[in-house]
Amino acid sequence: MGKVYFTPELFHFLKQLKRNNKREWFLKNKRRYDEVVKQPALRFITDFGLRLPSISTWIVASAKPNGGSLMRVYRDIRFSPNKTPYKTNVGMSFWHAGSTEEIHGAGYYLHLAPGEIFLAGGVWHPETRLLAKIRDAIAWKSAEWKKATRGLDLGGDTLARAPRGYPESHPMIADLKRKDFIASIGFTEKCVCGESFLADVNAAAKKLAPMVGFLSRAEGLQF
Repeated sequence: MGKVYFTPELFHFLKQLKRNNKREWFLKNKRRYDEVVKQPALRFITDFGLRLPSISTWIVASAKPNGGSLMRVYRDIRFSPNKTPYKTNVGMSFWHAGSTEEIHGAGYYLHLAPGEIFLAGGVWHPETRLLAKIRDAIAWKSAEWKKATRGLDLGGDTLARAPRGYPESHPMIADLKRKDFIASIGFTEKCVCGESFLADVNAAAKKLAPMVGFLSRAEGLQF
């Protein structure tokens, strides 16, 4: 028997927050947020962290209330035309302990929102030097990259033209044009609220692990 972490009230709360994305409403419903979103998410992070060593001892799951794997509900609106103050999803980040790029290095990201639930793995928006290392690793170890990504549907942004140093005729040009190196596995709301959700996320993380491992090693890290 598994453990139930989240209830349908999680998605009900997020839908209401999307309709009432104002500070006054959130403050009135802060206790609900803590009960149906924050505390269940921290319990999930704790238990997922106990399973992660079977995938890699380098991936961090931190259940700290602030500054850990659970991402802030508050949006950074300084440079955004969208001035709504709160995120209407739950985000959890699991990063590589050795990386200097917690957000933009290799790792996992769990996203919970009404109608949009997935575990993503890989590297999102890597900085220029890491991006060059990843492209070189794909070019030099193309067979290993193909094996690591077999059966995965890679997403993210791509270049329109070949990156500098690589001809358009390169056999790996489709992947060398990538600006992100990510793949995701989706879930249903019913799954999130069921007893097998932790096991399902763990299985998805294992499926994504060869790619996350390849990208970690491209950065010069162990996995």
